[in-house]
Amino acid sequence: MAAGEPGCPGGFYFRFLPQRTFSSLSTRESTGRLRQWSMLGRIQAQAFSFDQTFQPYQKDDFVMAFFRDPNVIPNLQLLSDSSGQWTTLGAEVKKIEAVNVPCTQLSMSFFQRLYDEDIVRESGHIVKCFDSYCDPFLVSDELRKVLLMEDSEKYEIFSPQEREEFLFCVFKHLCLGGSLCQYEDMLKPYLETAKLIYKDLVSVRKHPRTKEIQITSSVFKVKAYDSAGLCYPSAKEHEQTFSYFVVDPIKRHVNVLYHCYGVGEMA
Repeated sequence: MAAGEPGCPGGFYFRFLPQRTFSSLSTRESTGRLRQWSMLGRIQAQAFSFDQTFQPYQKDDFVMAFFRDPNVIPNLQLLSDSSGQWTTLGAEVKKIEAVNVPCTQLSMSFFQRLYDEDIVRESGHIVKCFDSYCDPFLVSDELRKVLLMEDSEKYEIFSPQEREEFLFCVFKHLCLGGSLCQYEDMLKPYLETAKLIYKDLVSVRKHPRTKEIQITSSVFKVKAYDSAGLCYPSAKEHEQTFSYFVVDPIKRHVNVLYHCYGVGEMA
């Protein structure tokens, strides 16, 4: 029996946790911002528990077992490409990709350099620039330049490794938004919302001996394929269509952060 098939030795079993809610996506302030960024109704988080010890090297078996688990299949939500409605996985997953996403940041001071490099003024206003396109995104300020344009002079202020950090990924996704995104003039809403989502999804603990705060979660960016090809998070690839699995090996929970690029709820 192939690794990751239900019932194989060392296979993981999952349970959906509908009672686990994510306030970072549901408070009045958050929903207002997500609506403005054209992400409301297209982004959500779900929680599942699992039954065994997890080690990061098991990620491929873990993710395959997840997609094939009878408790996951009817509960894991995604947006249908054809109807635009929330649905569940229809087809059997044949192959998965799970890419390690580093998750080491414990503070929002990570973004202080946006002020230091005059991308954001002391007042918190994002510095504007002449409009240009970095397909499919309109770049009308220095923040989007730093996020998207590799040939811009300040792109280097975040190293390639830092750009892979889960906190950076969440922040960037919020800044780029959905297809009718109304961009913010101020940095604060992006930073606050990224911080709330990050804290909601990522687990920390105090090291028993050193008393230092440690992140205990492992994060993976996940795609799944059925016999026809890519089926999750969507059949269509887009930089703003994503699913991150945030695994807490101590609580044995996995939080799934999902977004599918498109036109969010307007009213």
